[in-house]
Amino acid sequence: MRKIFTFFFKNHPSLIVIFACLFFCVSVSIAQHHTSNDKPNIIYILVDDMGVGDVGVFYQNQRKNQPRIYTPQLDRMAEQGALLAHSYVNAPVCVASRSSLILGVTQGHTTVRDNQFDKAIEDNYTLANTLKQAGYTTAAIGKWGLQGQGGKKNWIAHPLKRGFDYYYGYIRHSDGHEHYPKEGLYRGTKEVYDNYTNVTPDLDKCYTGDLWTARAKQWIIDHVRKNHATPFFMYLAYDTPHAVIELPTSAYPAGGGLQGGLQWLGKPGKMINTADGNIDSWMDPQYANATYDHDNDPKTPEIPWPDVNKRYATVVSRIDQQVGDLLQLLKDLNIDSNTLVIFTSDNGPSQESYLNEPYTPEFFKGYGPHDGIKRDTWEGGIRVPTIATWPKMINRGTVVTTPHMSSDWMATFLDAAGLKAPARSDGVSILPSLTGKGEQLPTQVYIEYFQSDRTPRYEDIEEGRRGKRRNQMQVIRVGNYMGVRYDIKSASDDFEIYDVVNDPKQTQDLGHTPEMVTIQQLMKERVLQLRKPDSAAPRPYDTAYVPSLKDDIEQQPGQITWKLYQMNTPWVANPAGMRPLHTGHSKILQVPSKVITKDALIVFEGFIDVPIDGAYTFYLQTGGKAFVRIHDIPLIDQDYGYVPRTETSETILLKAGVHPVRVFYKPGSDNSIKLEWSGPDFTRKAVY
Repeated sequence: MRKIFTFFFKNHPSLIVIFACLFFCVSVSIAQHHTSNDKPNIIYILVDDMGVGDVGVFYQNQRKNQPRIYTPQLDRMAEQGALLAHSYVNAPVCVASRSSLILGVTQGHTTVRDNQFDKAIEDNYTLANTLKQAGYTTAAIGKWGLQGQGGKKNWIAHPLKRGFDYYYGYIRHSDGHEHYPKEGLYRGTKEVYDNYTNVTPDLDKCYTGDLWTARAKQWIIDHVRKNHATPFFMYLAYDTPHAVIELPTSAYPAGGGLQGGLQWLGKPGKMINTADGNIDSWMDPQYANATYDHDNDPKTPEIPWPDVNKRYATVVSRIDQQVGDLLQLLKDLNIDSNTLVIFTSDNGPSQESYLNEPYTPEFFKGYGPHDGIKRDTWEGGIRVPTIATWPKMINRGTVVTTPHMSSDWMATFLDAAGLKAPARSDGVSILPSLTGKGEQLPTQVYIEYFQSDRTPRYEDIEEGRRGKRRNQMQVIRVGNYMGVRYDIKSASDDFEIYDVVNDPKQTQDLGHTPEMVTIQQLMKERVLQLRKPDSAAPRPYDTAYVPSLKDDIEQQPGQITWKLYQMNTPWVANPAGMRPLHTGHSKILQVPSKVITKDALIVFEGFIDVPIDGAYTFYLQTGGKAFVRIHDIPLIDQDYGYVPRTETSETILLKAGVHPVRVFYKPGSDNSIKLEWSGPDFTRKAVY
C-alpha cells in the first residue's frame, strides 16, 4: 500500500523566517483585538415560522394594491443596519434549525435532526458556553424544545446545562403552540419556567409575545444596572407567529424602551402591563376592516380579509412593535451603539391547521418571490428574513448578498468577542460581510432533512413541484447554484440545479444541461465529503463511500505540513483566516519544537492514500486536546470534555484514492499525539 502526503498550500520557509515577527503581531492582534470594554452586547431575536416574504423590506412593501403586512420597525432596523439577502437556516423545521444554530454545526453533524422534537441537544460547545468563556453573561428567553424527554429530572439539556446563566420560557416544544400558557386553547397543559420553577399559575392573561419581550427588557435593565462592565448575550426565541395565531389582549402600550411599551411588573396575576382585558381579542385596526379584490375584477366589490389572515397580520405587526420596543430600550440605556442585534426566523412560513379556519401563507405570499414553505427545501422553506444592527460597526443601509447559514452565528459572535470558534464548528464569521472590514471566507450552504408529506399545491408554486413528494431532501449551494434533491433514493440521484441569484423562484432546472456536468458531479461528491451519518436519522446515502480527491493533486510523498498559531481559547480553535507564527514539514505526526507557549495551536495537514473502497477505523490519543477532520467530516472530537491520553476511535467509509486529513491540536500536560488507522487489507498502524 502507498501512503501519500502533500501540502495544502505551497510554503516559503525563507519568507516565514523574515516575517515571523510580523506574523506574531498580526496573529495576536486578530486573536486579542477586543478588550472587555469593547466587546459588544449580543441579542439574537428568533421568531417562529415567519417567512422571508412576511417582512416589509424583504417583500411585503412590493405588494402594491394587494393584501400586505406592515413592519415599519423592522424596515427601519434594516435601514439603520444590514439586510442579509441570502440568509439560510440549517433546516426547514424549528427543532433541527435551532439545534444547528445553538451548536454552530450543519445538519450533517448535529445529533438533533429532522423532527426530533424535545430531543436533548448534545453536551458540547454552544453559543452560550463559548461566549461565557469570552466573558459574557448569558440569558435565554422564550422557546427552547431541546431539553430531553420527560419531566424536569430528565431535562439533561435544560438551557442552564448548556451554558446559559438564566432561562425564562417554554421548555417543551409543543408548549410553544399556545400563546396564552394559563388560559389558552390548551388550558392547563402548558408550562413556563423561570430557570427550574414552573411559574405558569402567576401568568394570568399573559400573551407570550408580550411576556417574552417584557421579561427580556427587564433582564437587560437589571444586567446593565448591576453589571454594566460585563457584556451580555441574549437568545430571545419567540413562539409567534406559529401555530394557533392567537391575538394579544390589547393595543401595544404607547412609547417604548425604559418608560413605555411593554413593562415587566412581576406581580402574580399581573406580571406584565398587558395582562388585562380579554385574551385573544385585540385585532390591529389597520387590518380589522381590511378588504381585498378576491376575484381580480375591479368591477366587483372587494370583500373583507378572512379572519385568520387578519390574525396573522396582527401577530406579525405585534412582533414588529416588540422589536422596536427592545431597540428603543438599548438607546435609553445608552448601549445601542455597541450592541449587535440580529433579527431572523427559524424556517419558512407555515401552513397552520390549529384554528377552525386554516391558515396558509398564500394570502400574503409569506415565501416571497420563491417556492416552498416550512418543511420544504426550496428557497421559500429555507431562506429567511435576517437583519443585523451594530451602529458602532455596521454601516447604515448595508446589503449583504453573500450567502450564509444560521450555523455561522457562533463563529460570528465569537469573532466579535475577539475569539476564534471551536474547530468543531462548521460556520465562518460573517463580520467581514457585515462591517466591510477584512476578507469574507465562504460559507458552505448544506441542508439535509426528511419529511414524508408533500409540497403544497398553491397556484403560484411552479406546476411541476405542486404536490411533490418530499421524503429525503438535500440541498447544497456552489457559488450562485443551488442543488436540490427530493425523494432521494441513492447517492447517485441527480440534483436539480438552479441559479438562485438570477432565478430566485427556481424556475429553470439546469441540472441536465452540458454546462452543469461538472457542477452536478461536484455536488454529488461534496455532500458526502461534508456530512456524517447518524443512525437516529438514517439517509439513503449513509452507506455510500466518501469520494476521494481528483488525481491531479500536487503530491509529495512522506511529508505533512504543520502550522503553529497562538490562540487564547480554552478550546481547540479553527484558525481560519489567520496567518501562522511558524510553519514547517515533518514525516511523522509530532509537536514541533517551536511550541513555546501554553496558548499554542498546531494544525497538521496532509493526505492519506486509501488503497481500496472500504471501512477504515481511525484511533486518536493525545496529551492535550484535538479535533480531526477528513475532508470536512468531523471524524474524531477530543476537545469538549476530553480526558487526556484516552483513546477515541471512529470508523468511516472511504473510496479508494487520496483524502485530505487535518488534525487541530492544542497541547496539554504533555505534547504527545498519536493517530493510527486500520483498514480492510492492513492492520492498525500510524497514519503519520
